[in-house]
Amino acid sequence: MRAHDQRRQRGWLLARLSFLQLLLLAFLVIGALLGASSLRALATLEQLIEHSRSGAAEATRLAAGAQELAARSQALERAARQSLILGDAQLRQRFEGELRDAQATLRRLQTGGLTPELAAQWNTHLAQAHQLLEGPGALALERERAVAAVFLDIDALNARIAQEVQELNARRADALLARVEDSRHAAQHQVVGVIALAALLALALGVWLARPFKRLERAIRRLGESEPSRRIEIAGPVDVRRLGQQLEWLRVRLLELDADKTRFLRHISHELKTPLASLREGVALLQEGVTGELSAGQREVVQILQHNTLALQEEIEALLRFNAAVFGARQLRRARTDLLALVEAQVEVQRLQWQARQLSVQVQGEPLWLEVDADKLASAVGNLLSNAIRFSPRGGVIQIRLARSQGWVHIDLHNEGPGVHDNDRAHVFEPFYRGVRQPEDAARGTGVGLSIVREYAQAHGGDALLLDTGPHTTFRIELPDDL
Repeated sequence: MRAHDQRRQRGWLLARLSFLQLLLLAFLVIGALLGASSLRALATLEQLIEHSRSGAAEATRLAAGAQELAARSQALERAARQSLILGDAQLRQRFEGELRDAQATLRRLQTGGLTPELAAQWNTHLAQAHQLLEGPGALALERERAVAAVFLDIDALNARIAQEVQELNARRADALLARVEDSRHAAQHQVVGVIALAALLALALGVWLARPFKRLERAIRRLGESEPSRRIEIAGPVDVRRLGQQLEWLRVRLLELDADKTRFLRHISHELKTPLASLREGVALLQEGVTGELSAGQREVVQILQHNTLALQEEIEALLRFNAAVFGARQLRRARTDLLALVEAQVEVQRLQWQARQLSVQVQGEPLWLEVDADKLASAVGNLLSNAIRFSPRGGVIQIRLARSQGWVHIDLHNEGPGVHDNDRAHVFEPFYRGVRQPEDAARGTGVGLSIVREYAQAHGGDALLLDTGPHTTFRIELPDDL
């Protein structure tokens, strides 16, 4: 329970920070880790440098001590032999002084790591030489020869001491190299560990910081696809949460606007249809002569009224149908669909219409499967086919081709009609726009069919296009191939 409260407290503290502050905090933490690793590596390097410096000084001191001991031994030999031959007291004192200096040098070598056995042998031989100096003067020549032999042994010991000093310095150099290698491996492991830890920390912070933006992206996509029913709640830094609150406010406003639009369309359709129905009923009564026989002029006026009321009713229904299509385009119910079968089904649905005009409809292509809203895409294809039937000359051919090309799926519908006037090409997909070239033997269109085609195509992430194919007309529904 206590750990849970602590986690909640840490989460609350992080939530009070803004995205920029959290980003700076992440940089500081990662920088602190890398800086600490660098400082530790620097401290290790300084220790190695100090050990190398002290080891070099100690090696130099030991080598100098070995050389000095050899020089002291030669001085001791000269003083001892001269003292025996000449019997001079000053030479004896010089021997004693050289002896003290040599023993001091030997002690320094022992302190530096010289083995006690060699030091003991050296002292033993020197004691023998010192004892020979104390003998009777009559035997000075024999004692001088004995002293020379003793110092030959001491020279051999000095050579062994010099060799041991070299080996000792070599072992210390190897130990220093081994320590350097160990420190290098430790530094490598430390650097790799710190980099891995920093990468994990950066990844964790990145995921934690990116998660609210993914939620924002999903929320914005739902708003764009007109799915505002789910409440938007974004956790994370304070400024991201504030942005989520603004999106929630926008979601509520969109719901209110959609409700107002639906209510407006419902009211306006009711308010228009009711008087329009009364007007049509009155015109029908006049045309039937219920109020009396009409003159030729009155009958002509009644026919004009009847035609215009029918046209007005068609305009109202087209307006409602277009707004319903725009609203429905935002709410797709996708399912895996064979586009070839969908097109063939629409051709079959409108068979009576194109057969009545003695047209031939040709469908070319292979089965293409996409995740689409089959009803809305069928409506778009049906509108294009209806438009082609309306503009095609009697006995003409309508061609429908399905193909994949460079990441897109194309549904091309070609008819042999008069084509689109140059002034109309930029406006052909606008709602309630009617082009200059209209078929003489067809009813007046509403101007919303092609607009609905583009709405449904764009809702799927594609578009509706008018291709430049010469004197005739080719419309294309273009859909992304990754649906």
